[in-house]
Amino acid sequence: MRLIALTLLIISLPLQAAELRDARPAAQGMSADRLERIDALAQRHLSAGHFPNMHVMVNRGGRIVHETRTGTMGIDDARPLPEDAIWRIYSMTKPITAVAALMLYEEGAFQLTDPITRLLPEMAELQVHTDQGLVPVAKAPTIQQLMTHTAGFGYIFTPHPSDEAIRQADVFASKDLDTFVRAIAAIPLIDQPGERWSYSVASSLLGAIVERAAGVPFDTFLRTRLFEPLDMRDTAFKLAASKRDRLVTSQTQDPKTGKPVVVEPGSSALALGPEGASFPAGGVGLFSTTRDYMRFAEMLRAGGTLDGARILSPKTIEYMASNHLVVPAAGTGEAPQLRLGNLYPEGFGFGLGVSVLESPQAIGTLASAGEFGWGGAAGTVFWVDPAEDIVVVGMIQLLSSPWPLRDELRVLTNGAITRTAQ
Repeated sequence: MRLIALTLLIISLPLQAAELRDARPAAQGMSADRLERIDALAQRHLSAGHFPNMHVMVNRGGRIVHETRTGTMGIDDARPLPEDAIWRIYSMTKPITAVAALMLYEEGAFQLTDPITRLLPEMAELQVHTDQGLVPVAKAPTIQQLMTHTAGFGYIFTPHPSDEAIRQADVFASKDLDTFVRAIAAIPLIDQPGERWSYSVASSLLGAIVERAAGVPFDTFLRTRLFEPLDMRDTAFKLAASKRDRLVTSQTQDPKTGKPVVVEPGSSALALGPEGASFPAGGVGLFSTTRDYMRFAEMLRAGGTLDGARILSPKTIEYMASNHLVVPAAGTGEAPQLRLGNLYPEGFGFGLGVSVLESPQAIGTLASAGEFGWGGAAGTVFWVDPAEDIVVVGMIQLLSSPWPLRDELRVLTNGAITRTAQ
């Protein structure tokens, strides 16, 4: 009886996710000495006073082969940077929102070709800025166009009238997703849907699509369907009081001195305090740790699964990470590239919520064609390299960083490969 009782107790205990294991770099076809150049890179930036901290993890084949963690919690906080430091990941929220939408897509909740008005009827009377003034939208944007930033919406970064209207409306102070959708619906688009790629509010609208298709709040869907299965224990739109002392100070660059200065919470739409944004913004609002985001990225590397939790099909990951900006013209077999809009470099395509590197030669950086990922406004970055079976997650917390840190990380990571995967 005692054995039976013990067995029942063990069965009833919650299963603990296994941590990603470390491996000797040589066993994974990488050089430990060369990977340590990432340590030197971090120290060089810290010594120059560019930023006060940095945390980078490199994963090859599902094993952690290198970790750099150095600095303090901020220029105003001398505590050493802990392993579980919490970072504002800003636009690295977008790939998470895209995965949530793809989970529902796999379940048949909608088709990517569905007009967004099916779930966002507030968008039924969109208008578009043209040289001739405002005109009605020719055709409602699709969910796929939301995911690829080709739906025509603006953002907050350019002088375009749509961006200015978004700034003036202070849409990221909306009390909830419904209020946000109504606010965006009243602002004309930059382009007709499908005309070009333009970085936009689309991912936060996609969060509203998820919320309505799932029938539960967007943040609840992420927590129960994604974060808990992947054991992303510190990823959320708002921080519990017990975790707030782990939030890294946010900094920006002083334009006069070039040195980092503290960003006061609430001073702008990007100055998130521990309470987060006023609503779960699927394009900008999450906090996370390097460990948590590595688990999310490892799920993508591993074809949609981690520790027995199946999030997506490997076929869906492949589709997500393909370039959706190349659209074959009907009846011709030709594949013209959509015009590129704001904030977007040549050499990249765009998939569903992630960039896709088409030409390493065009960007002038050692990398692999097919690499996919994204970054955040405070200098955070991640990428998955299917060709070399590598994942990199890097965290700093400096808004408007002027240094080519992401390219430096690519070079040092790829330069440490001693055995290619091909």
